[in-house]
Amino acid sequence: MSKFGLFGKITTVPGKRDELVSILLGDGKGVPEMEGCELYIVNISPTEPDVIWVMEVWESREAHAASLNLEPVKEAIKRGRPLIAGMEGFEMQPVGGKGLGPG
Repeated sequence: MSKFGLFGKITTVPGKRDELVSILLGDGKGVPEMEGCELYIVNISPTEPDVIWVMEVWESREAHAASLNLEPVKEAIKRGRPLIAGMEGFEMQPVGGKGLGPG
């Protein structure tokens, strides 16, 4: 089975980046346990004050889809959606690298 990767650019409503980052990182409680998630990294842009980049690697597309049904994830989406002005997403097939086993 092939790994599934996502690389997303989120543009927030002006001034709401840090609030959305907090939500994406579990409001200081940590990211919820998501079965099949191998990598979940939230990044901020040093040059764009309202941009967040999120990198994800999952054991499969199905594991990612299942995560969207978890209550903490659904709650984060509900709370975060009003803070988002736009999104771009890119799907990838990770094949390996430092910190990631073979695909």
